Amino acid sequence: MELRPFTAGDADAVFEVHRRAFDGRTEEARIVQRLHDAEKAVVSLVAVANDEIVGHVLFSPTSVVDHGEELELVGLAPVGVLPEHQNEGIGSLLIRRGLQRCREVGVDAVVVLGAPEYYSRFGFERASEYGPGNEYGADEAFMVKPLHEGALDGVVGIVTYRPEFQQDEG
Repeated sequence: MELRPFTAGDADAVFEVHRRAFDGRTEEARIVQRLHDAEKAVVSLVAVANDEIVGHVLFSPTSVVDHGEELELVGLAPVGVLPEHQNEGIGSLLIRRGLQRCREVGVDAVVVLGAPEYYSRFGFERASEYGPGNEYGADEAFMVKPLHEGALDGVVGIVTYRPEFQQDEG
């Protein structure tokens, strides 16, 4: 299993990974396309097995309404693995390596909207315990992982995702 940065030549295979991972829906795959097209992927990694892309994870910028620009906050979304390779630890490996890479490029904290029982294993905690809320009104499912001590000190407000998350499928 090789993990490496996404390249433009991976776009079609990554689209297919997300389409298949999300039961044929294309919303997540289109978000990935739009974020890459806008050059807003902070960290984007693919998992390759036997010369086939079998998984992908993307971290993109988010912001906190009414908070200064000094906070480097990213959202983890989406992460996808081909169905025939799920439950092999590939998604976990992508997330762990992605978090490591986020730390290396100077990200302060990572947010995710997802299953608490899954994301807590990577050190994510309920964001409302730290202060930030989110534009979706989620509580338990909206989680954060500070990447260094004090990363979220004094951070309050609503976390918003990039506009690429809001666009219609069209």
